[in-house]
Amino acid sequence: MHPKQLFSICILLICFSLNAQVKGKSIELFDKDLSNFEIWQGVPHSSVKDLPEGTYQSDNVHNGTPVGLNKNIKNVFSTITENGELVLKISGEIYGGLTTKDTYKNYHLSVFFKWGDKKWEPRLDVKRDSGILYHCYGAHGRFWNTWKTCLEYQVQESDLGDFIPLGGNAATPKVGGPIVDIRGDFKDEKKFDPASEVYSEGSGYIQAASEHDAPHGEWNHLEIYVIGNDAVHVVNGNIVMVVENAKNPEAGKPLTSGQIQIQSEAAECYYKNLTLTPIKKFPKKIKKEVRFK
Repeated sequence: MHPKQLFSICILLICFSLNAQVKGKSIELFDKDLSNFEIWQGVPHSSVKDLPEGTYQSDNVHNGTPVGLNKNIKNVFSTITENGELVLKISGEIYGGLTTKDTYKNYHLSVFFKWGDKKWEPRLDVKRDSGILYHCYGAHGRFWNTWKTCLEYQVQESDLGDFIPLGGNAATPKVGGPIVDIRGDFKDEKKFDPASEVYSEGSGYIQAASEHDAPHGEWNHLEIYVIGNDAVHVVNGNIVMVVENAKNPEAGKPLTSGQIQIQSEAAECYYKNLTLTPIKKFPKKIKKEVRFK
């Protein structure tokens, strides 16, 4: 091929890619084989049966030797078909994370979620829990030998859309989590308050402004809007959390991108229709309802 022809083709491909981004072409991340993801599993609880010989187990699933990468023992992450739709099933039996192979920035994440009925140790007697981790960075297993350092959109019974910054307490040496600003005075209660004139550092567990869970077993629409190092959590159409000025303290710079990770955390749950749509700015609905710093 003549160099000029090759150059012309390259220009056309670049223009096509940029044009697709400008138009906000959505990416569907789920397929039958979960080919857009890798799987990391942590430490199985001592109650888990029928594991491969030699698998490390413990009553404390936060410490010890994790199963590791892309083994998916007990088929914790799988896909099923429900009413003609492809659905991600997470058994929850072993702590773990389904992690995108690619990193993303400036997007609208949309997914539907519902709870199953099964619960496992060590969370048999507490709320069902899962989570969507975004802007993930660092090695697998940095937090509790299971998840990456990240920003978390909490998915827990009666706590959809709460916020947690996960650090690296299993790293050597330990490292802190992302630093963020959240509107609200946290002296009495760590809760996002959209009406507050005060900002607090968003460390630890931060409650959403309101709760909008669907009844158990029914689908919830979960959304995250991300522009730069600001993020907005939406539950069933309601803005419940705004995370601003996220920073990666290890790199000393704004945290604007990363992988996306879906947790397995001792509760059976289901996800479907996970799409990412590139955006250049927050939509009018967000800008109308949210006061950014």
